[in-house]
Amino acid sequence: MTEDEETISRLKAEHEELQFLRFGFDEAWEIGQNLVAQARRDKLPIAVDVSLNGQTIFHVGLPGSSPDNDQWLLRKSRIVQRFHQSSLFFATQLRVKGRTLPVDYGLPLAEYAASGGAFPVRVRDVGVVGSIAVSGLKDTEDHRMVVEAIRRHLAGKG
Repeated sequence: MTEDEETISRLKAEHEELQFLRFGFDEAWEIGQNLVAQARRDKLPIAVDVSLNGQTIFHVGLPGSSPDNDQWLLRKSRIVQRFHQSSLFFATQLRVKGRTLPVDYGLPLAEYAASGGAFPVRVRDVGVVGSIAVSGLKDTEDHRMVVEAIRRHLAGKG
């Protein structure tokens, strides 16, 4: 199995594993606060966004982040909203298949970013209802932060 195949397999497993029984304003706030606490502890220059049904529920920029991070959050989250996949999963699939957003999907790069850091909020037996996104680190690290925050929340530790 190639490295890309292993990555795709791992990301698919995350989609299956990281599903909520319910997700509302309180859960959005808790996960956002958890990400901020970790970023402050580790002095990470990130921005965080948690949305639910098209509404921003939690959004913060921490020291060292910039308005550019807000745009990255928006562009990565649009991938989740449109394709119901994590932005890293989608980016990996594009690369493996040799496809691009503008040519293969007619999507402008100014509005969509196939780059890791946004993850779907999937409620079991309902579907995708929102997204959780981080911007400011390497895209795989942005992705990892979100995944770990969701895992902590689902385990009752965050």
